Amino acid sequence: MSPISPTVSPCHLPWQTIETVLLDMDGTLLDLHFDNTFFRETVPAALSRQRAIPFGTAQQQLHAIYRAVEGTLDWYDLDYWSRQLGLDIPLLKEEVAHLIRVHPQTIPFLQALQHLGKATYLVTNAHARSLELKLQKTPIGAYFKAVYSSHSFGWPKENSAFWPLLQKRIGFACQTTLLVDDSESVLAAAQQFGIEYLCHIAAPSSSQAASPSERFVSVENVQALWNGLKLIS
Repeated sequence: MSPISPTVSPCHLPWQTIETVLLDMDGTLLDLHFDNTFFRETVPAALSRQRAIPFGTAQQQLHAIYRAVEGTLDWYDLDYWSRQLGLDIPLLKEEVAHLIRVHPQTIPFLQALQHLGKATYLVTNAHARSLELKLQKTPIGAYFKAVYSSHSFGWPKENSAFWPLLQKRIGFACQTTLLVDDSESVLAAAQQFGIEYLCHIAAPSSSQAASPSERFVSVENVQALWNGLKLIS
């Protein structure tokens, strides 16, 4: 199957029907370059210094450790990584916090959702301490009806058990809800639950080329969604 183009017509989403918008944070609204740099460069460098091993060896060791918990809450838990690695992970994040930034299209998109009265929620796997840091460093928090971290539900968004718990908390109707996320596994879990409108972000990081989904409607960034909103505003 050929990849879906990362540029999609805004007409693909019936905005008049959509009442609730669930938005991922890292990669969708914020540039994933920060997180990629942190886990691929900052943490290995710190582990290399701590264990007096070459940087490449530290990368290899971390790769195996990362893979063991990928897709679980531990993967996103800063306290878990501090215990596991013997490093102050929140402090290391502070050291590279200057890399935290919104995608250029994010704020106009959020403003358009607010203008149209869409019930907009931030739904993230980010750990509370990481979420707090990113809300401090960016202005996105002002545009949401509420902010939810999967850690408060006990399941990551990739797990189908997460979605009924979120629905119980928010009270959204699946048939009038849109989820935007850069993770196919998250979108698949939401699809299994029954959320009607799903959109994949193909370019979560400014330092990497777009990688469109073959399973879901895929846009390079929220610019295409903003264009659709402008047609009805």
